[in-house]
Amino acid sequence: MAVQPIIQIRGLVNRFGTQVVHDGLDLDMNPGEILGVVGGSGSGKSVLLHTILGLRQATAGSVRIHGKDITSMDRAQMLDIQQRWGVLFQSGALFSSLSVLDNIQLSMKEYTRMAAATREGLANLKLQMVGLPLSAGSKFPAELSGGMVKRAALARALALDPPLLFLDEPTSGLDPISASEFDELIAYLRNNLKFSVFMITHDLDSLFNICDRIAVLVDKRMVVGTLDEILANTHPWIQRYFHGARSRAALGVKE
Repeated sequence: MAVQPIIQIRGLVNRFGTQVVHDGLDLDMNPGEILGVVGGSGSGKSVLLHTILGLRQATAGSVRIHGKDITSMDRAQMLDIQQRWGVLFQSGALFSSLSVLDNIQLSMKEYTRMAAATREGLANLKLQMVGLPLSAGSKFPAELSGGMVKRAALARALALDPPLLFLDEPTSGLDPISASEFDELIAYLRNNLKFSVFMITHDLDSLFNICDRIAVLVDKRMVVGTLDEILANTHPWIQRYFHGARSRAALGVKE
């Protein structure tokens, strides 16, 4: 029996006036995998993410998540399915006026009827899960380092134990050591909590080290495959991106 994709996109078209961003884009994401999504500047990565999250209405095509087409959902149905995913935006997008602990509890307050003590206990658990000390919970985002902000935002994304996680450039702005540690954290949590990860990234180390498959946005469509399959692809942009000096360095290939 075939496994149903956790995300299934068919014939996706996104257009802004006369500008076509996606033109018949297809994509299947398997349950439990880390899918790395990459593309050139202006290729439509953010537009794709916003469409999947229901923040933008597609011009044409279907987007199924957990087998349900979000393009035809009403507000109540969208609110229901939104509880089954977590999102880490590029900048972390923590509310600056709230403490870290309060940021993590936001979705718990919105979608559940947990008692305050239960929410706080779970929020502290999420803090520890992402490698932050409990003392970080009382701090405000401005008091945290860039790496701690990313981890706090990840804790918030995992607040409701979603089976699907969206990460938008999760290692951008981090030094190489912090970026590597964050990659290891994502892989560790995925392996132990068994969620799926849709990750937009330009980080070659992330693509090479933790992604099960890579989806490349080129020519308004998607080329998907394992790392070996992408490396063997002859498309000019894919060749330039995955066989340049930085790519060789990430792969440990000497000049």
